[in-house]
Amino acid sequence: MSGLSTIELPVVDLPAGLCWLVATPIGNLADISLRALAVLDGVDLVLAEDTRHTRRLFSRYGLTTHLQPYHDHNKERQTPRVIERLQAGGRVALVSDAGMPAVADPGFVLVRALREADLAYTVVPGPSSVLTGLVLSGLPTDRFLFCGYTPRKSGRLRTFLSEALAERGTVVLLESVHRIRKTLVALQELAPDRELAIARELTKLHEEVLRGTAAELLELMDGPRLKGELVLLLRGTPAGRSE
Repeated sequence: MSGLSTIELPVVDLPAGLCWLVATPIGNLADISLRALAVLDGVDLVLAEDTRHTRRLFSRYGLTTHLQPYHDHNKERQTPRVIERLQAGGRVALVSDAGMPAVADPGFVLVRALREADLAYTVVPGPSSVLTGLVLSGLPTDRFLFCGYTPRKSGRLRTFLSEALAERGTVVLLESVHRIRKTLVALQELAPDRELAIARELTKLHEEVLRGTAAELLELMDGPRLKGELVLLLRGTPAGRSE
């Protein structure tokens, strides 16, 4: 089943000049909210990190709103145009490829520009790989720190991980399958006994959480597990102890 004709959408007020930051599914397209669909259907323009990716969501629900790219490579050029459109009374929504826009995402540049221009914006909450991975991991959730993507260069990576390992709460990181082995090797050297978790394929058919030390996870990361985006979680350092 697809298309908005079979869905009773809520009535959403769409004031002129308002920008909507809309969370979208991180895997399972059924996780989109009715309010998110109503906003995406009602605005004049949807800014998408990758329009090809977002079109799959649009196709699933019969959305026809105009899409424009907004990503790391064009954000400096696009941002002034979006501001001008909103100042003229346009209605604009921003989505990322998955999850909440502006979180480890180029959308933050637009949010900052909206604040500087004194323009109104709001959030339509929804799926988040950070919170989904945290809850699935089984690691403590009462105190946690999200640190985004790990650095690419080895020296910066070790410094970054050393600081993360010193945290008392659970640390949530985003990692690429192309770099996960490098990161796990560094963690094996820095904290060989630390409890870790890797959450992968979140909300999809092959959703999986791997748990163990860095060495144990290194043995598991091969084949189909080296596909998609990963959420890497580090258990916090116990009080009065460091590694």
